[in-house]
Amino acid sequence: MMNRLNEKVAVVTGGASGMGLSTVIRFLEEGASVVIADFNETTGTAAVEQANRLGYETSVSFIKTDVASESDIVAMLDEAVSRFGHLDVLFNNAGVGGAIGPLTETTTEDWDYTFDVLAKGVFLGLKHGARHMQAQGQGGSIINTASIAGLSGDAGPLVYSAAKAAVISMSKAAAVELAEYRIRVNAICPGFIATPLADGGKPEATRKSFAKSQPWPDYGRGEHIAGAALFLASSDAEFVTGESLVVDGGLTAAGPELSRKFPKISASNSNFSGVTKGSTGEPPEIRRLDK
Repeated sequence: MMNRLNEKVAVVTGGASGMGLSTVIRFLEEGASVVIADFNETTGTAAVEQANRLGYETSVSFIKTDVASESDIVAMLDEAVSRFGHLDVLFNNAGVGGAIGPLTETTTEDWDYTFDVLAKGVFLGLKHGARHMQAQGQGGSIINTASIAGLSGDAGPLVYSAAKAAVISMSKAAAVELAEYRIRVNAICPGFIATPLADGGKPEATRKSFAKSQPWPDYGRGEHIAGAALFLASSDAEFVTGESLVVDGGLTAAGPELSRKFPKISASNSNFSGVTKGSTGEPPEIRRLDK
């Protein structure tokens, strides 16, 4: 059977761990050449080494990327075109947990950091990814990682949820604008996916907790998102654009009720405020509140 991404070139931001790394490996298995873009050089190097061990030495590269930096986004996409010849798929996947804690204690600096990574990073990817694809004249697929947190008011922290709602809206608007160029734009809305970003260094406890958090009896894995990304990247999704594909084990159908299921991280019960920075390699900045 022919690989679904044979001779395609893809860029995956946040590709050094979690959902991004699972997608990198799946894309390579399906015949694509892949540029891994990530802020964390240590995990980026490890991701390339993993791909090399699997036999993809000539099909993968890494570039350190701050997705909130326009020059980094330009360099990231130039790396794909200069190394592999063209650009067919862009997965704007990089993410952080971002601002946490009560609304009334959230700083503008934490808001800005969260939106810079989660929303501006997607905007910049869309902008420059579309430029490359328009110039090539062959169309393409742009996939953005949103979240079920962007679909309701109780599936994630406030600022994170707002940023992910922005990603969903951007994806729809860009899909309309870029359709004439045969550039498809879609979002993926993961539910509770057990990744290094989500597990807080306690993967087993997180998996058990997540497995009980939705109707489907298993916890979400990076491979589940990789499968959705593969579909949206491939010709199987030729007539799919402007969609937000929910991959959550039925969680949204049942109602997330995050504050009830995970009361310890509910903003109303929190004694902390600040910002988390996911798998970037940078430490969180958390403040204890006086209550």
